[in-house]
Amino acid sequence: MSKKILVLDDELSICTTLAIALEDEYDVKSTTDVAEALQWINIEHFDICLLDLRLGEYNGIDVLEKIKEIDEDVAVIIMTAYFSLESTIEAMRKGAYTYVTKPLNIEGLNLIIKQTLEHKELNETVEYLTNELKQKTEFDYEGVKIIGNSPAMRKVFAYIEKLKNVDTNVLITGESGTGKELVARAIHNQGKRCFAEFVEVNCAAIPDGLLEEELFGHRKGSFTGAMDDRKGKFAYADGGTIFLDEIGDMSYNLQAKLLRVLQEREFSPVGSNEKIKVDVRVISATNRNLKEMVDRGDFRKDLYFRLNVMEIHLPSLAERRQDIRLLIQYFIEEYNRIVGKNVIGVSKEVERKLLTYPYTGNVRELANIIEHAIVVSENETIQIEDLPEEVAGWSSGYDKENKGIFMRDLVGKTMKEIEKEVIIETLARNNGSRKNTAEMLGISEKGLRNKIKEYGIR
Repeated sequence: MSKKILVLDDELSICTTLAIALEDEYDVKSTTDVAEALQWINIEHFDICLLDLRLGEYNGIDVLEKIKEIDEDVAVIIMTAYFSLESTIEAMRKGAYTYVTKPLNIEGLNLIIKQTLEHKELNETVEYLTNELKQKTEFDYEGVKIIGNSPAMRKVFAYIEKLKNVDTNVLITGESGTGKELVARAIHNQGKRCFAEFVEVNCAAIPDGLLEEELFGHRKGSFTGAMDDRKGKFAYADGGTIFLDEIGDMSYNLQAKLLRVLQEREFSPVGSNEKIKVDVRVISATNRNLKEMVDRGDFRKDLYFRLNVMEIHLPSLAERRQDIRLLIQYFIEEYNRIVGKNVIGVSKEVERKLLTYPYTGNVRELANIIEHAIVVSENETIQIEDLPEEVAGWSSGYDKENKGIFMRDLVGKTMKEIEKEVIIETLARNNGSRKNTAEMLGISEKGLRNKIKEYGIR
């Protein structure tokens, strides 16, 4: 299908000449009437508009703005006999793709049209892929939502997909607040055991003397106060999944009993010698370094290898800062619904602070910050004064120690190497958005494109 080109010039001879020159390759319409041109753009889509900068009583830049209001996808090429750097820059800022000077060179114009169409096609492809990625930034695992688009989180999503239908034991590692329970639930909800129970046990929250009973249950009369038989978590999880959170806090003695359950697929309730067979998928999690605990003798080596057949490491929020904007918007929508507010976003000042805040509590801390802000906010956007005091007052300014670390990282590198690293990191923090990256770096989008090409950044 031929690409459509609209020629709008106040000289009929130029309209006629361009229509004849381009009609063999393109579907061309031409007019000297601004109103007629705008009416055509309202009715049909044009790929390119060749627009004269001076149109009698009309200012070409004003017409450019009207064209973009009607159809922002039209690539506008400005034609001008009176080259002015100031007016050209203004036209480019208002959305023109490029410009050509009169008298027109048809061969040169043809080349520019081809380049413009190639650029449009590339942009459309990138936009399509970006939209595909956007559709996958929120993964809903049967009611369990996990937000992320960073490489580290995509690796996590790939593991969930691979592990959902196998009974391999999984160890989920990561700092507190990174979402280890969500990943465990996602594996369960997506897999073949989804119709049975998902049972969670927090090994750090239950006193050591009671944890064995919690896991395996007890028989009536096994200890003072045991008036009836009680089922343990393993029995409830039969056919499904048991999630042992903070497994690193389990006592050494109880670790031996858990190991036996994993090996024999059976357990005995407290106060009984009865062997109860169980079919349970075990997923465990910890924020501690189990390898170091094994080396110190604080965690059984044989149990470690039983639990850690497959390991999923959840990155800290500092390791996935490019996901922060997605998470902010997700939490705003969630807490709007809960609190009954209609906050639409955050101010630029708040965004800058939240993008660089250290988040020792990771995603859970960010969620708490947004919930606090939504509750106290009286504006459409979250302002600095809406944030918790410790966040609002936090400064990312370098202290001597941080500056020293920063400088040690830079020493020995060329300026080009440093510039390349800064561009890559800023692109990552902006989810690949060149517009936001250029704004943050204080350069033009064209300048950023040139740097990306120069350094071969993908």
